[in-house]
Amino acid sequence: MSLKDKVAIVGMGCSKFGERWDCGVADLAIESAYEAYADAGVEPKDIQAVFVGQMYAPVGGLAASQVVDALKLNGIPLLRNENYCTSGHIALLEACMAVASGAYDVVMALGVEKLKDTGYPGLGAGRGMSPVAEARRTAPGSFALIATRYFEQYGLSYEEGRQTLAKIAVKNHRNGMLAPKAHFHREISLEDVLSAPVIATPLGLFDCCGNSDGSACAIVTRADAARSMRDDPIYVKGFGVAMDAMLPHVRPDFSWTSFNALKQSSSKAYAMAGIKDPRKELDLAEVHDCFTVTEMLIYEDFGFSPRGKARADIDNGVFEREGELPVNVDGGLKCFGHPVGASGLRMTYEIYKQLQHKVDNPERQIKNAARALSHTFGGGPQISAVLVAGNEKG
Repeated sequence: MSLKDKVAIVGMGCSKFGERWDCGVADLAIESAYEAYADAGVEPKDIQAVFVGQMYAPVGGLAASQVVDALKLNGIPLLRNENYCTSGHIALLEACMAVASGAYDVVMALGVEKLKDTGYPGLGAGRGMSPVAEARRTAPGSFALIATRYFEQYGLSYEEGRQTLAKIAVKNHRNGMLAPKAHFHREISLEDVLSAPVIATPLGLFDCCGNSDGSACAIVTRADAARSMRDDPIYVKGFGVAMDAMLPHVRPDFSWTSFNALKQSSSKAYAMAGIKDPRKELDLAEVHDCFTVTEMLIYEDFGFSPRGKARADIDNGVFEREGELPVNVDGGLKCFGHPVGASGLRMTYEIYKQLQHKVDNPERQIKNAARALSHTFGGGPQISAVLVAGNEKG
């Protein structure tokens, strides 16, 4: 089923991301939801169903009902999903499909996560989800191996590879400086990145995203009704979700420099949206920069850069805010941190505001933005979710 121009986002909200010791899950949900209500010009009574994305559910897995209780959305359906880092995107896509099916007219998608004071030591620490396949595997360790392999495969010395990745961190921190809701507001230099403590060689502290608390929310309706609610709805043009059913790291044919889930999810989204050349046809992209090397691999798996040529595009400023295809213009996970269930909706919040030309800091506005992409990537097994949106109905 194609969702192209069948549904529209008519309201979005996003909490401040960071170490939110002052609030709990309910407070974060309220913060983003009430901004979305105001943005869409609707009231709680107008919401017909809620879709929640969250990975770490406190209190025995009752987080979704906690959200509905906090928002007083009684008597309506509620569905919660947990799909690793894509949970927020999946909640949004579920909301879009519910509207496109005709089951509901106005629904909410909400992602929320409270990582800083719930007893979790950080994502990927210690034993993984599977006691056999992931014993003692960590996320930094896995992506460090990917970086090392990429350097060897494409002829980068250790120093050249580290400098290439460092430029991604510097870019994202420069962008995050201008994003009021970001967790981290600190511009960094190449020297800062290269001299930072090593987490998993060759990845240092500034190559890794942080842990944060946060929430983001979207209100979705039928495309043919969207303009009765606001003058500038944002239309869903395409989506793609793909899962690699086995942990790639233990599969003999895993290349270590490309992920099937990334290639398949992006190609599905492009096909639905009618995109042939994403580098030329997208005006900006928010991608899953859990590590700097992840962002670099995404450039190539998404067709933003030719295979093995991401370094040249990074050096030439292609993905800078003023470049040919700006990527992570709000600072990405690098500056917002990664409250898992919230990230996909937070990234979509950024492209939503960019496409409306209503970014919270005009310095960040991408001129004439008309079509954009948001993306999350998690696991394992690996799962990737891509959304393409535009400001004109085709």
